[in-house]
Amino acid sequence: MSDKPRILKRQAIAATRLFRVEQLDLEFGNGERRCYERILGGARGAVLVVPLLDPETLLLIREYAAGSDRYELAFPKGRIEEGEEMLAAADREIQEEIGYGARDLGLLRSVTVAPGYLQHQTHLILARDLYPSRLPGDEPEPIEVVPWRLDDLDTLLAREEFTESRSILALFLALRHLGVSGGRI
Repeated sequence: MSDKPRILKRQAIAATRLFRVEQLDLEFGNGERRCYERILGGARGAVLVVPLLDPETLLLIREYAAGSDRYELAFPKGRIEEGEEMLAAADREIQEEIGYGARDLGLLRSVTVAPGYLQHQTHLILARDLYPSRLPGDEPEPIEVVPWRLDDLDTLLAREEFTESRSILALFLALRHLGVSGGRI
């Protein structure tokens, strides 16, 4: 594979509160030129947290997702604020969304979604040794917290409202990390 394409021109073509859309005029190593567009997310990225209430139970949230225009079941998530460390952001998000802090937080993996047109990274975090702690969040309505038993993962994976790919990947990475077999940690 040759060197990555040379950016000939970069132009902002749209901006919202959360994203910017940028047009790139590129020249590839073989002389071919193309115009690409990409969505620029927050430079710090986001966290998605797999909180384990106890060795048999994880905590999910059910909240409205504007992209699918329905309520989705997923893990707590949110963006990393200016000056905030990744694990601190994960702890803040679970305190805001599920009412627990964690004494044990660890990175499972950092992932991208649709890297062909979206510049954004999500850090998948495992949270254990939870304790009650609530911080005010910025959600427009209360978030429903849904405890889910690890011995019933097939039912979770079959649910129509559990479709978010980052949550599904985080679940499998957490299970693998913990050496779970038969739904027990």
